[in-house]
Amino acid sequence: MSRLAALVCLGLLAWSRAVAASVDFKLVDARGHPVPDAVVSLVPLDPAAPATAASRRPVEIEQVKQEFLPYVTPVLVGTTVSFPNRDTEQHHVYSLSDAKKFEFPLYKPGMAEKVVFDRPGVVAIGCNVHDWMIAYVVVLETPLFAKSDDDGAARVADVPPGHYRAEVWQPRLDKPATREVTIAADSPAPLAFTLPLKRDLRIHRPVESGGGYK
Repeated sequence: MSRLAALVCLGLLAWSRAVAASVDFKLVDARGHPVPDAVVSLVPLDPAAPATAASRRPVEIEQVKQEFLPYVTPVLVGTTVSFPNRDTEQHHVYSLSDAKKFEFPLYKPGMAEKVVFDRPGVVAIGCNVHDWMIAYVVVLETPLFAKSDDDGAARVADVPPGHYRAEVWQPRLDKPATREVTIAADSPAPLAFTLPLKRDLRIHRPVESGGGYK
């Protein structure tokens, strides 16, 4: 019986992969301009399959030319993120966010500390030496997520049919935009969102910066 059950499970897994769909998102602001750096996700409202180990592959947020790259990074809960300093000077990398607090004081070039993001939520990361340096890690409990490109487009692949809550987060939103959707096996229509973005309040980088620890 156990062997039969295993074969049934394998058959169901193969069937779910065969009928999985790709879900496209199209994001614009109130003026119709595309919105990059938005994290889109699909939260299953039906019983969800567990995330695979591949969904938690390590990622990097590097420091280059006094900037964090990338600006926004979505990850699954439990993902390890490394912070390589590929700059020519020291930084002071930190986060005071509830989802993850950490600090790398006087972080020298060539260093690459790692952090495990083990709680869901948005983690804002800054540098105490360069005020304009900021990045966000969006820690999700669903493996069905993507980030929008410069055209405001994002695609979530391998989505099993079912009922979901579509969520969109972006640093300039007061709160995530959400919508309940039903995904079928055939190619669903793109999910279009018009996002009420706030003004970008990021500190402008000086034209010539002499700050930091050489």
